Amino acid sequence: MATNFYFNNFAASNEQNLLHDLIIESIRIYGEDMYYIPRKLNNYDQMLGADDSSSYETAVLVELYIKSVDGFGGDGNFMSKFGLQIRDQVVFTMAQRVFTREVASITQQLRPNEGDLIFFPLNDKCFQIKYVKKQDMFYPLGTLPTWELTCELFEYSNEKLNTGIPEIDKLQDQYSTNILDWALLDESGNILTDESGNIIVREDYGNNIDQFEDNDIIQYGGNNFPIGSDDFIDFTEKNPFSEDNY
Repeated sequence: MATNFYFNNFAASNEQNLLHDLIIESIRIYGEDMYYIPRKLNNYDQMLGADDSSSYETAVLVELYIKSVDGFGGDGNFMSKFGLQIRDQVVFTMAQRVFTREVASITQQLRPNEGDLIFFPLNDKCFQIKYVKKQDMFYPLGTLPTWELTCELFEYSNEKLNTGIPEIDKLQDQYSTNILDWALLDESGNILTDESGNIIVREDYGNNIDQFEDNDIIQYGGNNFPIGSDDFIDFTEKNPFSEDNY
């Protein structure tokens, strides 16, 4: 026997619109204003599925609900062979109608994309979207009103940040290893060089480089490496594996 046709629980658009309005109002009451920062793909590699030259040039102010009410999740802080790793995770809830009205109207995205950033003002850090769940609320009244965004602390990797928000763009100023980002410019925006053609950089260039790195020691020798790698490694076309003498 079919369901009672006098009750339309999953196709009443007026009730669905009311649900969307109530969720948006709840997020505006209990949520937090954050910046949604879409990633711009400048040189996307379809084979590898990556873009080494992506940039972030737009920041849209939206309201999000912090679903991780008991603190950050994920692996937290731990020591690995690559040094200290910080893997804090946080889950945000975003109304689909808010995303369509505020973000999709600018970026033409159909949904929040993995790789986009969320600026979390409470700890002044950016989190990168790792997974977007559409069916967090499983069809209440026959609709999907929210997106659930699982985000992880953003690990800066020389992406170009030009959103116009100083709190966000300072990531590039602090952590960029591109010498062009530290170069001195003239009034016309041209890069200044010395007589030998070397780029003139600011005095604080190099402060963002790992203080404990030992690349030079390994390469040229010293401390526990009496022989540097240049003394016995020869990565040339004729000797790619450098195993003739060792």
